[in-house]
Amino acid sequence: MRAIWKGAVSFGLVSIAVKLYSATEEKDIRFHQVHRTDGGRIKYQRTCAIDGEAVSYDDIAKGYDIGGGEMVILTDEDFADLPLSTSRAIDVLEFVPAEQIDPMLFAKAYYLEPEGQAAKPYVLLRDALRDADRVAIVKIAIRQREQLATLRVRDDVLVLNTMLWPDEVRAPEFGFLDDEIETRPAELAMASSLIDSMAGDFQPDEFTDNYRSALQEVIDAKVEGREVVQPEEPEEAAPAAIDLMAALKASVERAKKARGEAEPEKPAKKAVKKATPAKKAAKSTTAAKKAATPRPAKATKKSA
Repeated sequence: MRAIWKGAVSFGLVSIAVKLYSATEEKDIRFHQVHRTDGGRIKYQRTCAIDGEAVSYDDIAKGYDIGGGEMVILTDEDFADLPLSTSRAIDVLEFVPAEQIDPMLFAKAYYLEPEGQAAKPYVLLRDALRDADRVAIVKIAIRQREQLATLRVRDDVLVLNTMLWPDEVRAPEFGFLDDEIETRPAELAMASSLIDSMAGDFQPDEFTDNYRSALQEVIDAKVEGREVVQPEEPEEAAPAAIDLMAALKASVERAKKARGEAEPEKPAKKAVKKATPAKKAAKSTTAAKKAATPRPAKATKKSA
């Protein structure tokens, strides 16, 4: 990894020299824009919209549009006197419980590595944070922009997470929030049952980017000159009207089946004994004999 920033963490009167490294990297497959017929790269020139001439980087300034076709132009001198904290310091402001920070505020993560003789104060801050079960709220200036951030411990390394400012998070303004929507206790119980049936421990390595893998397969096939055969996907039936309880119940059953949970066994039905052919024949013969044997006539009484 290559350090993108060098500075120091100001921890009270203690200064900890550190290097900053990007802790994450995007794995997206990137493409260049090319000419379809010959594969030539497409280039873009920086041109002025007024005179149409190409403009070099040295002649480019920052402009703020104030509307009505007017533009305020700012130069490097205008930015020099702004109240920006030093670009080489991470100022610790306070220590707070981690659960008080909304994950919505997190932006990008960086690793901090101690530099030179700063290993001991680095470890001291790391262990103190872990023992206190808190994170440090800090300010840092990266690329001429002051940012709020946190310092926390992960895998025995201090991690800096830059954060959005509170006014950069939009408020959800949706119509349904003003409606009084009630859920039935039976529906809530079934939804809770579904959550329980799908509960587990998060293991990041169990999940993969299937789209990126398929796209890489297409690229590899193009390079090797072979054809990519995609499996046929079954057509999904058009969704019918949703019966919420039925959908929840079916979801619970499917989740249990996916986790390998056996369904409760149904009680076995009592077997009905059937007569064997031999017994049937014996019964038929006995009945026939009884029918063929003449019954003795009943004696009549003589008249006196």
